[in-house]
Amino acid sequence: MRITDTGLISRSKLGTDRANLTFPAVVCLTDGTMIATWHSGPTKDGADEVIEVSRSSDQGKTWSNPLRPFSIPTINGLRGTVKICYLTALSADRLIAAAMWVDRETYPGGSLFNPDTEGCLPMAIILADSYDRGATWSSWRDVPLPDDIGPPSLTNPIMRLTDGTLALSIESNKHYNDASKWYQKVVLLHSTDEGRTWGDPVIAGFDPTGRIFNWDQRAAVAPDGRIGTFLWTYDTEAETYLNIHRRISTDGGQSWSEAEDIGVTDQAAHPAVLPDGRTVLAWVDRFHTQSIRARFAPAIDGDFDPASEVTLYTHPMPPDDPKGALGFSVWTFGLPYAEALPNRQVLVVYYAGTESAMDIHWARLEV
Repeated sequence: MRITDTGLISRSKLGTDRANLTFPAVVCLTDGTMIATWHSGPTKDGADEVIEVSRSSDQGKTWSNPLRPFSIPTINGLRGTVKICYLTALSADRLIAAAMWVDRETYPGGSLFNPDTEGCLPMAIILADSYDRGATWSSWRDVPLPDDIGPPSLTNPIMRLTDGTLALSIESNKHYNDASKWYQKVVLLHSTDEGRTWGDPVIAGFDPTGRIFNWDQRAAVAPDGRIGTFLWTYDTEAETYLNIHRRISTDGGQSWSEAEDIGVTDQAAHPAVLPDGRTVLAWVDRFHTQSIRARFAPAIDGDFDPASEVTLYTHPMPPDDPKGALGFSVWTFGLPYAEALPNRQVLVVYYAGTESAMDIHWARLEV
């Protein structure tokens, strides 16, 4: 695998409401048009954040000026912000957006994570539809979730399974002032009516002892219908990150294989699956090489070949060693997201910069 080209999708503007551009994602439409989304704000987390969108029709070489097409919803009368937004193409013209909304009124000025309890601000998962290739969007609607999920995190776009069912990956969190032990889990919800209603959660990752956290589940559907998930795995007792673990489902997410250590460490990207099943996985290694790298496997459950590895980005070592979810506020690079292109290449987007200004980057790979 080799890098064929690199560039910027959007450059930050220091000291403005676009100083921190983070949490990128990209979707490729049937005609090859790419649409990228990312978080924009003066900081990585705050009451002024919004989602921006840009398009490319030339394999990512150039991108349109960023737009802000989404409304900012209120839920139960409370003002909030949209932190993360993923797009999924359901047909040639129809897209569905899945986003994570954060309540900014219940705990005024509170950070996303409570440093004393490891709880989260109230959050919700919201959806919107476009029937004109993302030119215009419907109003947001929220996804009802059971109380035991707590404030829900969104770490993956909605997946279209081979039978047409939609699958939504949700991560649980504790409530903001909940100081009890955190029994973290990740679940899938399914919809058989194009995302209008959703079924009960099905567990996709959970340690009943509460020791192992399955963070930031990234998932994709292989051509044969199998779902592969890649998890950022944290050992709370040892206070250390383990290697990325993979699970496979052969029945649409109703049951899962045992977690498998894939031999690379830290935080996985959304994987890109090519039409022949080959799978490209990028990941962030913050604590050893301070880099973003990628490898490919012959299938979603195959071995990721070390000889295929490429380095997309290398970052200076930080002065501190942030632990756990709370470290996200000081990390200044990461969250790669890979998307397969029609010509069997792969585009990877990620953010990188300084604590004051972060940009959205891209790299195109040839397998």
